[in-house]
Amino acid sequence: MPNLPFVALRAFEAVVRLRGFGRAAEELGVTQSSVSQHVKMVEDWIGCRLLVRGPRTTVATKEGQMLANAIDAGIGQIGELCDKLRHSGRADPTITVSCAPGFAVNWLFPRLIKFDQLHPDTPVSILTDPSPVGFAAGQVDVAILYGMGDHPGLHTERLLNERVFPVCSPALLSGGPALNKVADLAHHTFLLDELADIGGNPPTWAFWAEQTRQILPQPARTRRFGQANMVVQAAIQGLGVALGREPLVTDALATGQLIRPLEGIAVSQFAYWFVCPKAAMKSDRILRFHEWLFHEAGNSQERHLKKT
Repeated sequence: MPNLPFVALRAFEAVVRLRGFGRAAEELGVTQSSVSQHVKMVEDWIGCRLLVRGPRTTVATKEGQMLANAIDAGIGQIGELCDKLRHSGRADPTITVSCAPGFAVNWLFPRLIKFDQLHPDTPVSILTDPSPVGFAAGQVDVAILYGMGDHPGLHTERLLNERVFPVCSPALLSGGPALNKVADLAHHTFLLDELADIGGNPPTWAFWAEQTRQILPQPARTRRFGQANMVVQAAIQGLGVALGREPLVTDALATGQLIRPLEGIAVSQFAYWFVCPKAAMKSDRILRFHEWLFHEAGNSQERHLKKT
């Protein structure tokens, strides 16, 4: 067998899975140019075209998808074996969970104390990483990923749906311009977060207006933040009106820190997904965390649906 370009194959698989060179570069911790060179090496080595490059999204050809699936399966098997070897000779029961900072701060962190009380012998460590996770390195046991749930070769379950609607602090309305109808948004500041390009139709203000059949005015001003949790905190502090994204605003609405000043709820195409290697679902500690997490998710959405 000729020498396999393992590093290049791994980069190629990441491009196919994430549908882009930039996102693959972020996951692998290398430059986009390096990823491009690796992909070219694989195409030259195979001898056929494997990718169709577009201005926003890169997709695999039939041959490219077949190769990516085979790479993913091989890396997954290696990762599962490494995980077994890592845990076979030690007593460390820690579960390492990767998720985006906004989800960690606004939903997961406030609930983890319950899991710790129920299972004190199974500590949970959180890795806040906004990009998709490669499990092959063995550093992560479970990921909670935001998007459309496209994670071939992995165990993937929808954890929480996402709905979007305007939210603000009660204090913003008590001391500022009225906000009784959508047209009143012209007198307020929009708080925006920078949504990564993960395909689909992102939950933006324009998306909310279209889905709820509203005519969106030009706001008085806009403020942009790099993370969703910063947008939520800015809204709580009365700095403007945010497009609230479930489940990130669920707790703030329940406590009265945020309110919904306007009618109209749009159902997002995106959701939060529980993702892990398939073999991980045979682990007792992962199953304990999985059962608790889905129980909390059910309680969270049921409580908020009753309030709205």
